[in-house]
Amino acid sequence: MTFILKTPHEIQMETAQRIKALRLEQNLSQQGLCDRSDVTLASLRRFERTGLIAFDSLLRLANALGRLDDFENLFISDQKPDTLFREEVTPKVRKRGTRK
Repeated sequence: MTFILKTPHEIQMETAQRIKALRLEQNLSQQGLCDRSDVTLASLRRFERTGLIAFDSLLRLANALGRLDDFENLFISDQKPDTLFREEVTPKVRKRGTRK
């Protein structure tokens, strides 16, 4: 997913459109998806219209559509948390030998 330079509202609406498209691809009615996901019909209708939904309901919809794995890599950092704030230390290169 590429959401570059989009507002949160645009991302919400795009996500709602994608969920609706998945629902229609699987030939599910709104009520059918609600029955599978245990999300209320009013919540699904509001989501498809406005993009607003509780996160747990979004996860239940994704699960019912077989797309829960899409959330697995959300917000994973490329670095380990303990190395995020650590400065890289380059070893000093010796310029002289030891004195004797």
